[in-house]
Amino acid sequence: MRIGVTGATGFIGRGVARGLAAKHKDLRLIVRDARKAPAGNWGVRSTGGYFDKIGNVSALRGVDVLFMVSAAESADRVTHQKAFIEAAEKAGVKHIVYTSFIGAAPDATFTLARDHWATEEAIRCSGMTHTFLRNSFYMDFFPKAVVDGVIAGPAGKGRIGAVARADVVDAVVGVLDDPDAHTGKTYELTGPETIDLEQIAAIITELANRPTSYVNQDLAEAYETRHKYNVPEWQIEAWVSTYTAIASGVMDVVTGDVRTLSGHDPMSFAEFIALDNPSTEHMPVY
Repeated sequence: MRIGVTGATGFIGRGVARGLAAKHKDLRLIVRDARKAPAGNWGVRSTGGYFDKIGNVSALRGVDVLFMVSAAESADRVTHQKAFIEAAEKAGVKHIVYTSFIGAAPDATFTLARDHWATEEAIRCSGMTHTFLRNSFYMDFFPKAVVDGVIAGPAGKGRIGAVARADVVDAVVGVLDDPDAHTGKTYELTGPETIDLEQIAAIITELANRPTSYVNQDLAEAYETRHKYNVPEWQIEAWVSTYTAIASGVMDVVTGDVRTLSGHDPMSFAEFIALDNPSTEHMPVY
């Protein structure tokens, strides 16, 4: 069985590749630029544009099981991901493991979760089998959301079962170790508890020695404070809906799926902050 891993220059894909390397000798990394692929005992294929509007079939040919990390947020992410899925099917890929999002739906409050739903649908409608890993918001996101000592957004008292990216990596490796056992299944990857943004701010203050508070904005203020960044409207909608999704209660979810797939309990937000090893990589909203 040959496993293909996308996004191998990023945190999730690189971690999955390393987690699989000891047990799976027939491993291929699928990257934009082969020169940036991590060194290791695996094959590397470049897609050029990776998720582009014309899927690169040749880069995927010979892969049996494909781990598909969702593409970077963009206005046309779904178009690119659908092209990639079509390319995978044409290349003969049999099974896709896709990183989706909790609450993925065509009318999801979090606008980027709609992209994940559309991508799931494209995979369902293909001739390939699948496993969906619907992640909660990454714990890694929240320290990066602090601006001048404040996390600001219209989340109210909403709670989040945020998950560490390291735990997602271990869960993905668990699925790819035996993909047949997870065919057709959807998992929700969360931390061990739900907490609100006031608690998140307090933990960052105490354990990272970084004084932080949470300001609950109304919608008008949330949009106003984000327009100053001069980014496209879809990006502003994504930023604001990150918080309104939390306020809606849809993120108030805890499951045992990380333990089921990885064999260990997920870390709490306090444990994550206490590690004191924040990634220096760009952290997308999701």
